[in-house]
Amino acid sequence: MTRLNELADNPGAAKKLMRVGRGVGSGKGKTGGRGVKGQKSRRGVSINGFEGGQMPIHMRAPKRGFNPPNASHYAWVNLGRLQKAIDSKKLNANAAVDEAALVAAGIVRRTRDGVRLLAKGQLKAKLNITVTGASAAAIAAVEKAGGSVTVTKPAPAAEPAA
Repeated sequence: MTRLNELADNPGAAKKLMRVGRGVGSGKGKTGGRGVKGQKSRRGVSINGFEGGQMPIHMRAPKRGFNPPNASHYAWVNLGRLQKAIDSKKLNANAAVDEAALVAAGIVRRTRDGVRLLAKGQLKAKLNITVTGASAAAIAAVEKAGGSVTVTKPAPAAEPAA
């Protein structure tokens, strides 16, 4: 039985670390494998994106537009996708269809700030649908098929307390 004080690695299992900066004769002396002098030869240097005084690429590249920090992001669904779900019996056309029903049927993954109905594709089924937004063409197509679209206002974002 091996004692705790007799435990050792197998021969060759642990490689000795190279000790840098311990004299020229060691092979990694003087500059310690870092080249010569200057900022990069010191500890704790982080100059990501620095291009030697040349204007960095993230500053050279053109900037376009404005991204509003609190813009609404809608999940959108096309009429053709609704018809496909009705045909495959994932969505019941006779029941009232709302955003929760669309998620349950797997038509949209998540509602985000609401669901917007768009007019791509054909809708043959009579459908009563309630969504956060809808295009004029989508509303016309649903009404032409004998259904109705109820557009609700999106829930206002919670304002921080003053």
